[in-house]
Amino acid sequence: MTQPPPRQRILVVDDDVDIARFVEMNLRMEGFDVVVAHDGVAALEEVAARRPDLVLLDVAMPRLDGVEVTKRLRADAMTSAIPVIMLTAKGLTVDKVVGLTAGADDYIVKPFDTLELVARVQTTLRRNREFREVSPLTGLPGNARIQQEISDRLRGGSDFAVCHVDIDGFKAVNDVYGFGRGDEFIATLARKLHRAVVAAGLPPVFLGHIGGDDFVVVCAPEQVRPLTERAVREFEDEADTLYDAEDRARGYLRVKSRQNNELHDVGLVTVSIGVALSAQRDYTDPREVIAVANEMKTVAKNQPGSFVAYDRRKTKHEPGTGSPRRSGPV
Repeated sequence: MTQPPPRQRILVVDDDVDIARFVEMNLRMEGFDVVVAHDGVAALEEVAARRPDLVLLDVAMPRLDGVEVTKRLRADAMTSAIPVIMLTAKGLTVDKVVGLTAGADDYIVKPFDTLELVARVQTTLRRNREFREVSPLTGLPGNARIQQEISDRLRGGSDFAVCHVDIDGFKAVNDVYGFGRGDEFIATLARKLHRAVVAAGLPPVFLGHIGGDDFVVVCAPEQVRPLTERAVREFEDEADTLYDAEDRARGYLRVKSRQNNELHDVGLVTVSIGVALSAQRDYTDPREVIAVANEMKTVAKNQPGSFVAYDRRKTKHEPGTGSPRRSGPV
């Protein structure tokens, strides 16, 4: 039996006991786990002990005010990413600027509407979660958002496809040119996939970055072929320009083996794509869909050149099939 996800923890900090209690009760009613502190020093102690998901922080407090608490949170690498919403009775623009400059994520002036407070807490938590999940290299959402997208599609009931996209020969690029050049290849594939996603139109297509040179596209089944054809074609054209002129003209990289230092040849990069189709199986878990797409990506990697392998199996005993895109050395 699966365990429910842990409740998000909110630290409420206000020297007014009645206000702190009022906020605590309302947030608990919304399903949050709430911890309360009544001054800045106690707030920092609670942060260290319990590591909240968000701090709701009064500005004017004894011992240590909210601005100083925020500055200290932002100065510590272990707490710098915790979102902070400031509560204050002051409504002057200059006071808001001081709070935001210190590192606060949002600002609410007392007296506040309870519904607005809850909405801002939920919005700040969602924005912070999405920011943490975004790949710093590509700006695309990561694994948690990918699984959520597939879960939403499963619940929606409409047919969809999950495409696991991977660069062939990428390790050789890193070995020969270093990780900096490798990142250029990853960023290029991200751009070409994004262009193809935009060109695909409706229904909306989702694009995520698992990490490294692995991406996931979630789309309607009929969008797979035009989307992948365009992305692969444009990626291969631009990827060729990322090689040194000598390697590009030769058509392959000369890579030194880590075991015996012998040189071996690795062809220029291509793309392997594994496709899982929701209509083929009774999926109940997004991880099952991702696993099948990853399996079909392995099938694609065993083919020459860029290749898209579809899972056509309705049972585990029927073979998958592939659809070639370009022949070439691997």
